[in-house]
Amino acid sequence: MTARVLVVDDTLANVKLLEARLVAEYFEVLTASSGREALDVLKTQRVDVVLLDVMMPGMDGFEVCRRVKQDPAIMHLPVIMVTALDQPTDKILGLKAGADDFLTKPIDDMALTTRVKNLARLKMLNDEMLRRLASGTKFGLPAPDLVPWTSMEDVGARILLVEDQERAVQRVMAALSKVHSVDVLADVQGALAVLGEKPYDLAIVSLTLESADGLRLCSQIRSHERLRHLPLIVIAERAQDARLLRALDMDANDYLLRPFDRHELLARVRTQIKRKRHLDLLRTSVDASAELAITDPLTGLFNRRYLEANIGRLTQSSAAGLPLSLLLADIDHFKRVNDVHGHLVGDRVLREFAERLRRLMRGSDLVCRLGGEEFVVVMPGAVLEEARHAGERVCASVAAEPFQGSGGAQLRVTASVGVATLCGRTDSVEALLQRADVALYAAKREGRNRVVSDAA
Repeated sequence: MTARVLVVDDTLANVKLLEARLVAEYFEVLTASSGREALDVLKTQRVDVVLLDVMMPGMDGFEVCRRVKQDPAIMHLPVIMVTALDQPTDKILGLKAGADDFLTKPIDDMALTTRVKNLARLKMLNDEMLRRLASGTKFGLPAPDLVPWTSMEDVGARILLVEDQERAVQRVMAALSKVHSVDVLADVQGALAVLGEKPYDLAIVSLTLESADGLRLCSQIRSHERLRHLPLIVIAERAQDARLLRALDMDANDYLLRPFDRHELLARVRTQIKRKRHLDLLRTSVDASAELAITDPLTGLFNRRYLEANIGRLTQSSAAGLPLSLLLADIDHFKRVNDVHGHLVGDRVLREFAERLRRLMRGSDLVCRLGGEEFVVVMPGAVLEEARHAGERVCASVAAEPFQGSGGAQLRVTASVGVATLCGRTDSVEALLQRADVALYAAKREGRNRVVSDAA
């Protein structure tokens, strides 16, 4: 994949070298020679990844990174810190500033390409989720309270280490077991089974397993639907470029080369865990936003939007010769309930009515609130007589058990129901809804608290 990369360094030779390497890999490159210039570029240009030198006069890389992560408009932008010295203190300061990754000079070409591609891919996913959330707010849905990934918790994760070298196991456990729960397996098939059964936050896989193929496990993880987004770090020997590239092609998120530094292991594990938790938060927010878009907030039933989007799919069964019926229910004299008892009581009646309706219908039925006091139930596979009996159960349940009024008082309510069924392959959804509506008004005219059916 390609991306737009901003290279920030006060040394022109370094800028030109990084630019040449990135252009050779088909990245688009922007440049800046100071922290201030970099911030100005980010205000006016679309950037996917920032390569940021640590040591610069005036405003150093740590301060630039801090300002990026504190700006709501660009706080999700990935930043790679570039340092001349591979010092743990630089990585700790970078993490505190919000850096997403690290590169040490002289920069290895594979490391450069891998870090940029992975972060660009992550930003693409992040941006897509943010767009979905933003589209929800345009329709009046509440804006989620989102934070940058660097603010997420990075302790208490569940990690699976797939390794058969005892010294490597001890090294990883010594670094991680104090703050995370680490399980160790040497068996690839056993590891895949455990990953499919238990909720892990990260998998670390050795590419030098003696009795199994670590690459095969990476491939199986990425082809498993539940594990597709599981963060994956691979461990390789320095002479294993070909196998490492294969792992990265399989979307391994990161890698470590033996012998790896304890601080680098901690930093890369911490980064992957924070990113996963942030993406999990985004996915949850997207799911919640989608649910709000199709759910009636008062009753918890599906709303008209969901009905209109799905009734066509449900009526396809009728085109195949299977029956389908529709039940339209309306609470009698509901305006009087609101006028006499108040809207709080009216809302309580609507919620209880929706709950009874849901309880009385089959699991395959689609129960929706159309609006106001009107509800609809689509009943796939039900003939007209079955739908009529369901409507009679609704009327009986509503009339038999009083609703909760104000001050503990009981409130008697009834409902009217119109029922219709699809008639033949040429019948339409619009005609079905119209017939059910006509039947409902007939029930109102005939005295309410009853069911009227219209077969067409």
